Amino acid sequence: MFESKYSKVLTVILVIVIIAILGLLGFLAYDYYQKYAVTTDTSDFVDNFEGEIQEQNESEEQNVASDENPLDQIEGTKTSNGSIKKTYKGFGVLGTMEIPATNFKYPVLEKVTKKSIETAVAFLYGTGINQSGNTVIIGHNYRNGLFFSNNKKLNLGDKIYLTDNSGTKLTYTIYNKFETTPEDTSFYQRDTGGKPEITLSTCTDDSKARLIIFAKAE
Repeated sequence: MFESKYSKVLTVILVIVIIAILGLLGFLAYDYYQKYAVTTDTSDFVDNFEGEIQEQNESEEQNVASDENPLDQIEGTKTSNGSIKKTYKGFGVLGTMEIPATNFKYPVLEKVTKKSIETAVAFLYGTGINQSGNTVIIGHNYRNGLFFSNNKKLNLGDKIYLTDNSGTKLTYTIYNKFETTPEDTSFYQRDTGGKPEITLSTCTDDSKARLIIFAKAE
């Protein structure tokens, strides 16, 4: 009788352990798939971004040369400053960002919303990509390599490449990295000497502070 009850207990424990292992494997598989899918999708968008803008600009030039109205060909895609309006998963795009040190390739979305920063990184504050002054770009730290999760691995001197909707690509060099409180915005408005600078903002791994990175255009 005792051996029978002991055997049943062991069987129940074994089943629970197997279910737990399967659950863990399922979670790891889903996390890997999510990371792979997002990274592949955003990388493809960045890789195609400059080529598509160049093609659109060349098409506009050809239309102008043939006395056609270029707006008839790209209606709804031109912005007030003459750049090409792009979208990613329904969100307006201001440009793209590449950080070779962390294999980072993402579009920079034009507005911060709950959904937009679950999709890519986004413009939070400032003059705009590749414009004189400071531009703040925010992204999640999911601690799994997505979005700004690897910003903690960046070092002073690392390069960041930003391409805007006009096709202009600037190289930025990281010159400051620090942690501060989530409420601190004192560095948003700073003197850049009339040159473009960017600020990358994300949470620390314990979510108790913000990891801030300053970079200036070369």
